[in-house]
Amino acid sequence: MLVEETYLKDCFVIIPKVHLDSRGYFMESFNQETFNKAIQNKIVFVQDNESKSSKGVLRGLHFQTGAHAQAKLVRVTQGSVLDVCVDLRETSPTFGKYFSVVLDAIQKKQLFIPRGFGHGFLVLEDHTVFNYKCDNYYNKSAEAGIIYNDKTINIDWGFPREALIFSEKDLQLPTFEKLFK
Repeated sequence: MLVEETYLKDCFVIIPKVHLDSRGYFMESFNQETFNKAIQNKIVFVQDNESKSSKGVLRGLHFQTGAHAQAKLVRVTQGSVLDVCVDLRETSPTFGKYFSVVLDAIQKKQLFIPRGFGHGFLVLEDHTVFNYKCDNYYNKSAEAGIIYNDKTINIDWGFPREALIFSEKDLQLPTFEKLFK
C-alpha cells in the first residue's frame, strides 16, 4: 500500500496494491496493522457503512460532534465520487480548508479522514457504491453538518447546481460561520 499525506494534517490518500492477471484482480482492502503503521496512529474501526447513489447525489457535509466524533476510511467499490473533507479542528493550521479527491472502483484509492473533519461526496456515476469504516459508533444526537455551498469553505464541486440531488436535511445545514463564530 502507498500512503500519501494530504496538505491537511493527519488526512491520507491510500493506494492499495492491486494484483491483476487474466482472471481479474486481488487486493487487500484493509489490514489493521499495516494501516496503523502507515498513518502512524492507532485507529480501531468499529462500524462499516455503505450507500448506493445515483449520479448527481451530493451527501454532506456531515460530522459527529464531541465524544461521538468519527475517523473514517472511505472507498468506492462501484462507480465514482468526488470525495471532500474539511478540517474543523479549530487549533489546526488548516482549519476551514478542504481537500478533495476522485475515488473510483477502477483506481481503488481510499481516503482516511481523521476525527474533527467534516465529510461529503458528490456521486459522479449512476449506481455508485460508497463504503466507509468508522472508528466510533454513529450517534443521532451528535449529528452535525455544514451546507455544501458554504462561502467560507468555497468547495469547487465541479458540477452544475441544477443537476445536484440533495436530501431536504442536507439543504437545511448551517454555514461554517454560524457554527464557528
